[in-house]
Amino acid sequence: MPRNPTDPSEIWAQSLETLLDAAWARLVRGVRDKRAAARQVTLSTLGANGWPQARTVVLRGADKDAGQLEVHTDLRSAKVAELRADPRATLHVWDARVHLQIRAELRAEILTGAQVAARWDRVPDGSRMAYGSAPAPGQPIAQALEYTKEPNAQDFAVVQLQVLAFDLVHLGRNHRRARFEHADGWAGQWLAP
Repeated sequence: MPRNPTDPSEIWAQSLETLLDAAWARLVRGVRDKRAAARQVTLSTLGANGWPQARTVVLRGADKDAGQLEVHTDLRSAKVAELRADPRATLHVWDARVHLQIRAELRAEILTGAQVAARWDRVPDGSRMAYGSAPAPGQPIAQALEYTKEPNAQDFAVVQLQVLAFDLVHLGRNHRRARFEHADGWAGQWLAP
């Protein structure tokens, strides 16, 4: 029996406009809701060794109007060096509750120092421990716990991510896939899933 193409549980995925709106809504929710699928996202960069590098980061900002996302990191982390060498990145989210995959192609800018002082002031004390460790992130140590953590505003960096394109896949009753590009005003194009 053919599937009902107007299943009410996936109305939001039936038009390009509402699909894109749903993706942005999931990203915005990820900033506010610690239990949201888009809270902890996968960010991929091109490693210095030429291999793709993927890691989980916490989404700290999502601005649909500006087309920007934001994550925070230790300035001395490998991802900062990778993004300075090649600012292209990809962000991935899988939201199992609504069966939506979000992939975003991004251009990164690293902000530090006075540019991020106001953001640092809003970082909770417990979270500040992620920005300042000895030795620096990724450095070899002899034992698993042979490091110290001391908050340091000078090690705090904001990775501002300009969204250039989205590839959205909804695996509902009827699978749908679309690509949206900033360059064409987010008009969108359906793709075979």
